[in-house]
Amino acid sequence: MTDMRPIEEVDSEVAGLIRGDLTRQNTHIHLIASENFASPAVMEACGSIFTNKYAEGYPGRRYYEGCEWVDRLEQLAIDRAKALFDGEYVNVQPHSGAQANMGVYFAFLEPGDKVLGLSLAEGGHLTHGSPVNFSGRFYRFIPYGVDRASERIDMNEVRSKALEHRPKIVLAGYSAYSRHLDYQAFRSIADEIGALFMVDAAHFIGLVAGKASPNPVPLADIVTATTHKALRGPRGGMIIAKEGYGKELNKGVFPDMQGGPIISQIAGKAVCYQEASTAGFRSYAAQIVANASAMAAAFTERGVRVVSGGTDNHLLLLDMRSIDPDLTGKEAATLLDSMGITLNRNGIPYDPRPPYITSGLRIGTSGITTCGMKEAQAVQVADLITRSLRHRADDETLKRLSGEISDLAQAFPPYPPDFPGHA
Repeated sequence: MTDMRPIEEVDSEVAGLIRGDLTRQNTHIHLIASENFASPAVMEACGSIFTNKYAEGYPGRRYYEGCEWVDRLEQLAIDRAKALFDGEYVNVQPHSGAQANMGVYFAFLEPGDKVLGLSLAEGGHLTHGSPVNFSGRFYRFIPYGVDRASERIDMNEVRSKALEHRPKIVLAGYSAYSRHLDYQAFRSIADEIGALFMVDAAHFIGLVAGKASPNPVPLADIVTATTHKALRGPRGGMIIAKEGYGKELNKGVFPDMQGGPIISQIAGKAVCYQEASTAGFRSYAAQIVANASAMAAAFTERGVRVVSGGTDNHLLLLDMRSIDPDLTGKEAATLLDSMGITLNRNGIPYDPRPPYITSGLRIGTSGITTCGMKEAQAVQVADLITRSLRHRADDETLKRLSGEISDLAQAFPPYPPDFPGHA
């Protein structure tokens, strides 16, 4: 018989860990660009009885019986995503953005095939050809980069390498790049060589949903994304594409890449698509961008170099060498986390330091915007970061700044203090 006791009685150890991270989330300022805070409704859906159902296959074509409600749920999520992003085909089954990319690669590439993508060292993602990732092990990725002076993608280089190498996929997308992508230029280059044009929109798909960033779907053949970043949904991935690619993509996801979908996560995705379709979400997305812009300007005013001179989206990269030539991204991120500001070290273009150390920090504003912060608080956060790093050897000053950070974080918590931390 199912044990119906609450988690506090069934497993007090795990319950304690949940409470511990709730406290951390409610007492830190969160600036990791790939994180956000899901709504209670999303978490309730993810913790629902759909957890119990196995459903290999697709709506109307399952390998298990008892899928009548699952079929309706998955189709609802698909229909909502199509409407939200103006998509012809949507697959909501990938467990993550990495697996969404894998599904695309499995659908259209053979081992050793070429893909043109943004260099990891200049803002690309692990699944864009890292030698330690399946993408770099199975396929031949040709990297393009950013111009040294502007630190923006050099479209002339993209076209030159496309013509030289003739990849099967031209890939646009990033995990650490703060400017809009020129979808029309990428489209033209892909058409010139007869390649598929793919966009990895994992980081900014929420801004697209909120009409705060250009939509790549009309121009791209295939768009992959996550649902847990700026979109503010559950952890998971999705694929949007032209209808003609649907059969191959369905097979690339199942059975090529993964087995049964996590139906409870698809329930959460359906809820987040509904939330993202509202006027309130559009205001929220605009505020994310406004906060990032205000923060970039505040850092610049304080003498901290912002890579590419600013941002068009939710993230920005800082060059720690503008504070102190000896300051590394690792040292800066570790110090700030100990003080209550959570972000991550990140390489910057042409970084002389190795990836584990780096010369930069990556900052995202989705999380603080979810918590209700606006431009004034974004400027305050930039000031707190700058002062903390400049006075990192002064324990008394750091103690005082830690107090200011704590006060600001607790004035804008993501969840009520009595929130259970689970559905």
